[in-house]
Amino acid sequence: MNTFIRLFFLGIFLALCACAFVGYDAWRFLHTPPATPGEEQLFDVESGTSFGKIAEQLEKKGLVTDAKKLVLLARYKKWDSRLQSGRFQLHSGWLPEHILDQLVNGQPMLYRVTLREGLTWWEVARVLEQAGFAHTDDFRAVIFDPEFLRHYGIPFYNAEGFLYPDTYLLKKPENPDLAAARAVAGRLVDTFWQKTARIWPDGKTPNARELRKLVILASIVEKESAVSEELPRIAGVYAKRLSINMPLQADPTVIYGLGPKFDGNLRRVHLEDPNNLYNTYKIPGLPPGPICSPGLSALKAAVAPEEHAYLYFVAKGDGGHVFSTKLNDHNRAVRQWVQIQREQQRQKENTP
Repeated sequence: MNTFIRLFFLGIFLALCACAFVGYDAWRFLHTPPATPGEEQLFDVESGTSFGKIAEQLEKKGLVTDAKKLVLLARYKKWDSRLQSGRFQLHSGWLPEHILDQLVNGQPMLYRVTLREGLTWWEVARVLEQAGFAHTDDFRAVIFDPEFLRHYGIPFYNAEGFLYPDTYLLKKPENPDLAAARAVAGRLVDTFWQKTARIWPDGKTPNARELRKLVILASIVEKESAVSEELPRIAGVYAKRLSINMPLQADPTVIYGLGPKFDGNLRRVHLEDPNNLYNTYKIPGLPPGPICSPGLSALKAAVAPEEHAYLYFVAKGDGGHVFSTKLNDHNRAVRQWVQIQREQQRQKENTP
């Protein structure tokens, strides 16, 4: 009997010791950083990765001392399903609860990228690829995806014209993939709808037919001038031409139809090519789709073109244009522009 009692109390003692050890081990995990003083590290959380896998990666990088204990802590706090995706700046001198809090409630690192007005979709893709946000092939696949276009209410065969030019702060994926391309493309299109919400006629989003017309016109206007004050007047020229069934004869549309391989030299053979669907010298009316990402000023100009009698315009060498109502006046302005170009070329050739 005495032996049984001794064994019983020994068992209780060992159980208490085990509980004390577990308690101390847990306390030490919670209150001892992996390193002192530690160092900053960048850590990426990919969307869809299990918390257990994330915990293992944190342990491997020396940001926590025990992956399994971190999993238990996350389950206790009910944070194991609340991890954000993105890149985080962590520190190996932080306690595990601080690490976990940053991944759940902290702000992922954001990176700045600027998309200027007038870029084509392939130029946008190139900027995003160079900045590490998406691969060009993935971006192309997304913006040509019919499901993506339906979801965002885009009435064209791709998202050209809706990739809104702006400066963005974005999460940068560790390994850009199709999902990353879809996320960034969606952000650009969402921004288009947000920025344009107040400029549409009567404050309502136009129907598909009217939307097509406005965005196409805005994209042409965007390409024609860098002087914002001129944009409504240029929009008025094209609106007037459309109203009298006069060809638009817009060089930027022809260039767009030539695609990414255009060498910068627009030739007469290009203007006479009837197979280029964007050749507004040969094909009447608007081209089949936008030719770039127009900014808000160009979109406003397309919505409210200036009313005037001008039918022609040509560059005058200072960034602006000469507008004419008669063809003879326009031809005179064209000759002046050609002379300016020749003089600029001579100066360039004579510059050592």
